[in-house]
Amino acid sequence: MILNVSGRCDIVAFYSEWFINRYREGYVDVRNPFYNSQVSRIFFKDVDLIVFCTKNPIPIIKYLREIKIPIIFQITLTSYKSDIEPNVVDKNKVIDAIKEISDILGIDNVYVRYDPIFISDKYSVNYHVKAFDRMCKLLNGYIKHIIVSFMDDYKNVRNHKDVLNYNEMTLSDYEIIGENFAFSAKENNITVQTCAEERNLIEYGFIKEDCVSRSLAFKMTNIKNFKIWKARNNKCCNCVEMVDIGVYNVCSHLCRYCYANYDEKKVCSLMKEHDVNSSLLIGHLKNSDVVKVRKA
Repeated sequence: MILNVSGRCDIVAFYSEWFINRYREGYVDVRNPFYNSQVSRIFFKDVDLIVFCTKNPIPIIKYLREIKIPIIFQITLTSYKSDIEPNVVDKNKVIDAIKEISDILGIDNVYVRYDPIFISDKYSVNYHVKAFDRMCKLLNGYIKHIIVSFMDDYKNVRNHKDVLNYNEMTLSDYEIIGENFAFSAKENNITVQTCAEERNLIEYGFIKEDCVSRSLAFKMTNIKNFKIWKARNNKCCNCVEMVDIGVYNVCSHLCRYCYANYDEKKVCSLMKEHDVNSSLLIGHLKNSDVVKVRKA
C-alpha cells in the first residue's frame, strides 16, 4: 500500500504532530469522504511507501528520521504572492527546508512541483520563466526532478476568478514555458515533466513520466504489482494507486486555485474539530461508524 499524505489537504503543514502520533500508535483511521459512516483503518505495518505532498515541509522535518517506511516528498513551490496563496510560508524558508530534507532522505526522494501555472497580467509568462529559472538555480544539487502542471477549472478557481484574473493560455505561452523551463532545468541538472496534461511539452525537452509511476514505486519498495490509479478521472494520469488519508476543506493555506478547498466557509469550523490525539484527522469515531481494516 502507498499512503498519500495528502492530496485532500496539507497534513504536513498543519497536522504533522497528529501524523507522527498515528505513526507511533501504529494505525490511522480515514473517513470516506463520500460515505460518512465508512471508516478505513490502515496499519502502518501494511504501508510500503509514504508520499508526502505539501507546500510547507518544515513541521515534519524533526520527525523524518523516526519514520522507517520509505518516503517520497513532493513539495509544491510556486512564485505566487499572498493575493493567490494567502497563508503559505515564506518561499525562501521552503527552499531551505527542501535542502534539509534532501540531505536527510537523499536527492532521489525529493521532488518539487511548480504547479499550478496560470497566466495573468501580474503573473505573466515572463514572470514564470524568471521565477522557475531562479528556483532551479537555488535547488541545483538538492533535487533532480520538477513536476509542472497548469491550472484547471475547479469550483474554487471559478469562485476566485476576479482575484486570479487569469488569461487563457495561448500556443505561444506553452512554447515559451516549454522551451525556457526545459533549458533552465537542464542547466541545473534537473529533469522536468508535466503532470496529467494533454500538453505534455515533450517537444521542448520535458520528459514523459508519471508523478508516482510503477517504476518509481518499484524502485522505492521492490514491489512490482501496484495498480494504476484508474479511479481518477484523468486519462493522462497513469500514477499508481495511493490511499489518501486527508480530509477536504481543512487546509488554511486557502490558495485561490485549490481543488481540495471547495467550500472555504467550512475550513475554520472543520479545523476546530481536529484533535491531535484522535485516530481521525478531523473529529472522532462514532458508535454508528463501520470500521474496516484496509490493506491495499
